[in-house]
Amino acid sequence: MKPLMLATVFAILATSAGAALPAHAQTLREDAHITEKLVAAQVGDILRKACPKASARMFVVLSEMMSLRSYAISEGYNEATVKAFLDDKAEKKRIRQLANAYLAKAGFIKGDEASACATARAEVQSGTVTGSLLRVEN
Repeated sequence: MKPLMLATVFAILATSAGAALPAHAQTLREDAHITEKLVAAQVGDILRKACPKASARMFVVLSEMMSLRSYAISEGYNEATVKAFLDDKAEKKRIRQLANAYLAKAGFIKGDEASACATARAEVQSGTVTGSLLRVEN
């Protein structure tokens, strides 16, 4: 069974505890770094589900998520803020839409295993954040 990468991302980020949000910090929604990492995880999750030859590199996934957790803490996001963000259905939908738009540009066709595997391989070969989260068999 393949573990859910995005669920792992959300679970680790949701456990972030920190001080109150500093006045200079942006909201989680506006934080490009957070969005980029969540979209990359969503893209990887979609690809690994659509391509039976793709799987999550869980040690890398966990490392990236711990890094994201550290980032959130360093930016001053507190647990309540993170939990509210991750529970927000509109935010989940926004991340999913961004991931789907990214995949469409990359040539992924939903329901087409060949395009899913080709896209996953391209991500790995290009060294993208998503590619670093995946392993694709030949």
